[in-house]
Amino acid sequence: MSTVKLRIDVLRWEVFYSAITSMKQFFLITAIATAIQSGAAYEQELFNTQELSSPFLNSNQALDKITVPKGFKVQLSAAEPSVQQPIAMAWDSRGRLWVAECYTYANSLLRFDMRMKDRILIFEDTNHDGIFDKRKVFWDKGTRIAGIEIGFGGVWVAAAPNILFLPDLNGDDLPDGQPEIILNGFESDRIRHNIVNGLRWGPDGWLYGRHGILATSNIGSPNASKEERVKMNCGIFRYHPVKKTFEVVAEGTTNPWGHDWDEHGQLFFINTVIGHLWHVIPGARYKRMYGNHFDKHLYELIPQTADHYHWDVGNEQWSDLKKDGMTSATDAAGGGHAHSGMMIYTGNNWPKEYHGNVFTLNLHGRRINQDKLLRSNAGYVGKHSDDFMFTDDVWFRGIELSCGPDGGVYVLDWSDIGECHESDGVHRTSGRIFKISYGKTKMLLKPLNELSSMELVNMQSHPNEWQSRIARRLLQERAVKREDLSQAQKSLRLLYEKSESVQHRLRAMWALNSINEVDQSWLLEQLYEKNEHIRVWAIKLLTDNGKVSDKVLEQFESLAETEPSGLVQLHLASVLRLLPFSKRWDLAGVLASKDTFANDPVLPLMIWYGISPVVGEDRSGAIQFISKCKIPKLRTFTARRLASSTGTNEEK
Repeated sequence: MSTVKLRIDVLRWEVFYSAITSMKQFFLITAIATAIQSGAAYEQELFNTQELSSPFLNSNQALDKITVPKGFKVQLSAAEPSVQQPIAMAWDSRGRLWVAECYTYANSLLRFDMRMKDRILIFEDTNHDGIFDKRKVFWDKGTRIAGIEIGFGGVWVAAAPNILFLPDLNGDDLPDGQPEIILNGFESDRIRHNIVNGLRWGPDGWLYGRHGILATSNIGSPNASKEERVKMNCGIFRYHPVKKTFEVVAEGTTNPWGHDWDEHGQLFFINTVIGHLWHVIPGARYKRMYGNHFDKHLYELIPQTADHYHWDVGNEQWSDLKKDGMTSATDAAGGGHAHSGMMIYTGNNWPKEYHGNVFTLNLHGRRINQDKLLRSNAGYVGKHSDDFMFTDDVWFRGIELSCGPDGGVYVLDWSDIGECHESDGVHRTSGRIFKISYGKTKMLLKPLNELSSMELVNMQSHPNEWQSRIARRLLQERAVKREDLSQAQKSLRLLYEKSESVQHRLRAMWALNSINEVDQSWLLEQLYEKNEHIRVWAIKLLTDNGKVSDKVLEQFESLAETEPSGLVQLHLASVLRLLPFSKRWDLAGVLASKDTFANDPVLPLMIWYGISPVVGEDRSGAIQFISKCKIPKLRTFTARRLASSTGTNEEK
């Protein structure tokens, strides 16, 4: 079969494939596809199968259709043929934008056309006029690419069923060799738009990604046994590039396709249909669009963080938008149920009123939605703000947005008139990158990788979060190489101790952690800092390795006795899942002995998720817990679980 060469009109082949209804025809066409893939080298030619039911606007016409608030400027930084099918982006330390093009994405029956190859491009704006004037192809042999990130001498790629690493240690913008499979087992055969996606470095030095709801994956290193693999269906995961550790962080929702951290290091992600904004607490179990979590004793799931929807949820089904078009009520609410890409603005170019707000691309509404994040009870609430950007271009399919080194925001436009549930084909020869800025922007004066370690420390107080994030990663890489960072460590400690800015102190704390200069005794001292965000991060870093020593647990229990902050209590509740069953009752008991946050939508559930498996194992401990618990929901759930474990109320 390897010598078979079939010449077939690709466009007609894909249309024919979509029209097949009988199983006999299906197997026939599958055999043809196999023959094509196993034949001699196939020279990629881009082709479109999208029905042109609406006029296609050229890139300049599309630019003219965009409106933004007064004072902002939108530029066309790149367009077809320089960029096509852009699906993900990442920044390197030189301020260059790396963009993944996903040509393998196909119609709903074919899912992914494995005859095609995806690419990773590098764009550079050398004269800082907002237009990319240099472009390189880094790699052109990918498939199912849906996320990229830069760091540790190469490029990390989410390409189901794998997370890949493409080394480029000499920095010549060419892979040093074949991709290394870091993780595999991500489901790729039965899914399409719910595929593993979106890689980003977190403030803790871990690489975070997302997973959709359509299928369950069994994830591990290539040599991992079945027992060693981690089962995941939908939610947020993370991977440590040095420790080689994979973890599921939180589970639930529908199809997360965007996440970011606020200035305090709190993680949020974006979703579709059942709610768009979600606050990530390790161990959380969120509402799902359908299906069940692996644990049948959860009883209640955490709702979205936003207090609103971007569609007329009371009078419409989410699918009505596709069939009947957008109603005036949905238009006023935000444009629709589907969201892609997310950014919390922490740059230094846009006006202060936008700082810290959540921005996400609304697929059907052809706009950028805006939410304001506020502390509320034990967590956060997302309040609806004015939609930020609109376009009348029906081909606009914003898929990701990111703040750059000058504080301007870049938006990827997939540029198609279909969406994930339609089967009218794809338009592979279009794509745009827009830049949105306010007034003049400041050029990156020097690539951050050329800075000394002391200069990287200084970046932790830069007004643009972009600089501090890249600088922390570079410091982490230098620590891995065992470079002398003793002076950097001293300067970071000084910044932490002397700064009056909580944001700068947190950045210093994260940087110290990234270079392995925080220990248990120092972190225990930070548990009693006056700012709640410092205390939260002391808890997170003390448990970052997934273990809790007896000394640390004793301090957590002591802290819980007097802790007034619901956010700190929330993260203490998150620790319960890491403890042996026999050691969970004391901490849970202290947290449940106060009713301050009894009606909070998250804290009681996080406590419950931590003790639920213990209730079935330790009836006497559960009964004692009920006797002292002041949170009604926890008393009810514990009694229900006790009844279930005796068989009197067995749940299916």
